[in-house]
Amino acid sequence: MSKGVTPQSKDYSAWYTDVVIKAGLADYGPVKGTMVIKPYGFSLWDNIKESLDHMLKETGHVNAYFPMFIPKSYLAKEAEHVEGFAKECAVVTHTRLKADSDGGIIVDPASRLEEEVIVRPTSETIIWSMYKKWIQSYRDLPLLINQWVNVVRWEMRTRLFLRTTEFLWQEGHTAHATAEEAEEETLQILELYRQLAEDFLAIPVFTGLKTDAEKFAGAEKTYCIEAMMGDKRSLQAGTSHNLGQNFAKAFEVTFQTKDNKEDYVYATSWGVSTRLVGAVVMVHGDDKGLRLPPKIAPHQVVIVPIARNESHVQLIKDFIEPITIGLKENNVRVYEDWSENSPGFKFNEWEMKGAPLRMEVGPRDVENNEVVLVRRDNGVKLSLGKDELINKISNLLDEIQSSLFDQAKSFREDNTHSANSYNEFKDIISSGGVIRCGWDGEAKTEAAIKNETKATIRCIPFDEQTDGLSCIYSGKPAKHEVIYAKAY
Repeated sequence: MSKGVTPQSKDYSAWYTDVVIKAGLADYGPVKGTMVIKPYGFSLWDNIKESLDHMLKETGHVNAYFPMFIPKSYLAKEAEHVEGFAKECAVVTHTRLKADSDGGIIVDPASRLEEEVIVRPTSETIIWSMYKKWIQSYRDLPLLINQWVNVVRWEMRTRLFLRTTEFLWQEGHTAHATAEEAEEETLQILELYRQLAEDFLAIPVFTGLKTDAEKFAGAEKTYCIEAMMGDKRSLQAGTSHNLGQNFAKAFEVTFQTKDNKEDYVYATSWGVSTRLVGAVVMVHGDDKGLRLPPKIAPHQVVIVPIARNESHVQLIKDFIEPITIGLKENNVRVYEDWSENSPGFKFNEWEMKGAPLRMEVGPRDVENNEVVLVRRDNGVKLSLGKDELINKISNLLDEIQSSLFDQAKSFREDNTHSANSYNEFKDIISSGGVIRCGWDGEAKTEAAIKNETKATIRCIPFDEQTDGLSCIYSGKPAKHEVIYAKAY
């Protein structure tokens, strides 16, 4: 266990916060509920962002930017949508401050806005007001726009990365000529999110459909990826919404079809956020700190020189220079730690920061023309000759990426259960984990289980099996097999 880090077994929540702070990912901002993302944490987010951005562009999506200020009247146009965010909206009422008679600063009452402005909780309303101007014909469709922005939702209970008053995310907003195209887009994006989670973050996810009670406000359907955290709770890691024609009708966005008829546009929206950083921490972290998947790690290899005097410093620098150059030429993100801290301090620090591979190089290693490599995923040490190093490291990084995914998948499988009775269901939920069970499809059943156990239907999985299945609560024939869990 790293110094100052609460063990997971003692207090998982405290462990999480300790690791986020001590690993240099983030800190608390001056306004309650906000966070400062530090350089190391932002680099991690950047790598996640770039991975997804590439996939989006490969599928024909383009980036744009829309204002963060939304007229209040715009939100009122889509009643169901605004109801979902009303309690979390930050409202701008005035435009300036002024000095008071005591030398302080007050809001200038003369600067009150004629119409209050909402700070962006999500962008559907502002975007659809623009789509009304841009879309007239089927020739203008599809419109496949994404933006990377900040969002403000005034949360009552916050936790770094997982739920903050302001956070970073991407939100896609697309417009289509047919319902079929919109549904295809929604599922395509969900698949990209699955690939991001599993192939880059090494996090196995369930994919499926949200119930009506859990879907996005204003959507016809919401699809999601759900991940199991290290405390066996679920985290909604990404959502993709088929909005149907709801927003087009609210904002009167119509187009001329190929048949010269007028119809409302079909829409989708979808997003992931900086909570993915929190997911990486909770899925892979241990009592020593982070364990980062190589594909998204800020530094894939950290070189720790072990030098006792100035002559050692130059000796090691000359030795590792071609190694660093070779790794960079092979697109490996490598960092040389020449700080004045002791080797032991550096070892602990980079374990805390989760660097996938640590390379230790001292005078004796130089003499033997080799280095010591330490894997963060399993702690295994190995000595490698300098000549075989470059190729071997690339293979090792692939192995670490796969190992972290396999460990997370095994953990999820071990903690995914079935239940033969509602009493057994409650026992499992209270001890933690996911339950796959039958649901009769009734909203009152879903609400009763949530009220009694605090567990929610995370999704109706795409691979559901309902044959011979009964509802875990009512005993009626199951309409769906669902995934139940307590969630963040």
